[in-house]
Amino acid sequence: MSILYTTKAFATGGRAGHGASEDGVLDVTLTVPKELGGDGARGTNPEQLFATGYSACFLGALKFVAGKEKVKIPEDAKVTATVGIGPREDGGGFGIEAALQVSVPGVDKVVVEDLVKKAHVVCPYSHATRGNLDVKTTVV
Repeated sequence: MSILYTTKAFATGGRAGHGASEDGVLDVTLTVPKELGGDGARGTNPEQLFATGYSACFLGALKFVAGKEKVKIPEDAKVTATVGIGPREDGGGFGIEAALQVSVPGVDKVVVEDLVKKAHVVCPYSHATRGNLDVKTTVV
């Protein structure tokens, strides 16, 4: 694989701390959600960051495959990622689940469903999770 872009980010304090990209563009306070025993303080968490990254990456992959097929993706197209965390069934730690909801107004649903299948192959997040997460995709 020929790497085209590399970035660095760091976190301190674990789930209740601070995270930032090396260039300072991303700079977030990390907090633990109440559902995981946190105090509900304002901040973000790894699941929100993963959901945002996966949504953006998948929409980019969708636009890429659509472009190859000469299908115009409108500006108001949206991918919503739902990410959940909980204890694994094996009792050995925690696991995550993910689902993607894709909305492409003005494009026939059958066409979008085909593009979503192809984007799921192209998207680096989908590739990285394949075999580890069963990512459900839904076109609305």
